Amino acid sequence: MTETHGRGREETQDERADRQWSELLQELRVAQTGVQILFGFLLAVVFQSRFEDLGDVDRNIYVATVMLGSATAAALIGPVSYHRLLTGRRMKPETVIWASRMTVLGLVLLFCTMCSALLLIMRVALHNETALWLVGGMALWFLACWFVFPVWAIAKGRSGPRESDTDGRGDSGDRERDA
Repeated sequence: MTETHGRGREETQDERADRQWSELLQELRVAQTGVQILFGFLLAVVFQSRFEDLGDVDRNIYVATVMLGSATAAALIGPVSYHRLLTGRRMKPETVIWASRMTVLGLVLLFCTMCSALLLIMRVALHNETALWLVGGMALWFLACWFVFPVWAIAKGRSGPRESDTDGRGDSGDRERDA
């Protein structure tokens, strides 16, 4: 027996969970790679000779950035552990929900890590308040790309008529499959 729940797909709850898990894994691959590279560079900074020249504020920013990077890596790698520990327990839908939540948390932490790393780099490179303005502008850009644009798309999608309402067929499957 299949369920559609108004989503335009005819799939069981297990099939939906499998599809959503597969989609989530693809998203995580991109985020995890970026986090691991950034974190690796952060770990190496402390061993550079110029690190000794950093003032207290910049050292504190560095420590905060490394801690944020650690938390980000944990949140974005967490879904793999969650899945592995729950595999075979018939909990795929719950696994997808919790893994999705960890991924969103990981993206928020990644935002903080990126801003913190940029702040440190810009302070070292510029030695003036321009660094704050540049990081602030980039933080707004990250927020727009990662959160504002998707929320705007959701709001826009809900405010207008569905394709099925305008084509007269009552079949929104194509639109839903493309989303």
